[in-house]
Amino acid sequence: MAAVVMSSVAAPACEGLRDGPRGTVTEIVDGDTLLLDNGLVVRLIGIQAPKLALGREGHSDWPGGDAARAALIALAYKKPVLLRYGGEQVDRHGRLLAQVSVTGGAPVWVQQAMLERGQARVYSFPDNRSCLAELMSAETRARAAGLGIWGDSYYRVRRADRPADLAKRAGHYELVEGRVLSAEKVGAQVFLNFGRFYKEDFTAVIDARALRLFADAGIDPGKLGNALVRVRGWIDDRDGPRIVVTHPEQVELLATP
Repeated sequence: MAAVVMSSVAAPACEGLRDGPRGTVTEIVDGDTLLLDNGLVVRLIGIQAPKLALGREGHSDWPGGDAARAALIALAYKKPVLLRYGGEQVDRHGRLLAQVSVTGGAPVWVQQAMLERGQARVYSFPDNRSCLAELMSAETRARAAGLGIWGDSYYRVRRADRPADLAKRAGHYELVEGRVLSAEKVGAQVFLNFGRFYKEDFTAVIDARALRLFADAGIDPGKLGNALVRVRGWIDDRDGPRIVVTHPEQVELLATP
């Protein structure tokens, strides 16, 4: 299970990425989206900053959205940057999915810097998992220090043993921590149960495609019974509050039985 535990030692940069285009930042849309002078729109892969509504109907600003945008302005606005890829390069909106480094003067890894300042959370995808150990380490340090969003109760780590509270967070991206009561394989899925009543209690559901990624990483989630873990992802409310796990990095092993 060591592969699930993120390193606590920060690295100055992530290795093994593919170099992409360069440009100068001309606009900061929000805390994880920027525009370059060559017309490229870049989504900072690996992090999620508090969202801004940006005039979209039915959306509202998340707490800390303006502060996150201001932090990204301070880091990258009007500065030359290099884009680097570690997975899928373009999302369905046509934005480039890249790790971003400021190249003028002392190099700055933008995603890591945003996390270190507590202005974002780690946010990953099964087809884009590079650099997560380094990013998780930066998030952990900021959370422990209560920096940025970590000083706001909106972003606090939720308790798995409070399913009623979690059900109210359906539709939200959350970090949920607790002890796994049982890990059961049913059909092609593994269910990490955090309570005795699966229709009411919190559950992390690992689907068949995700299980292949766990196996590739040498991890057996079926052995997580009685382990203390932290799960991150979007809450839904189907037979109780749950998070669907699509890749191993969504599950952090905090303590073994």
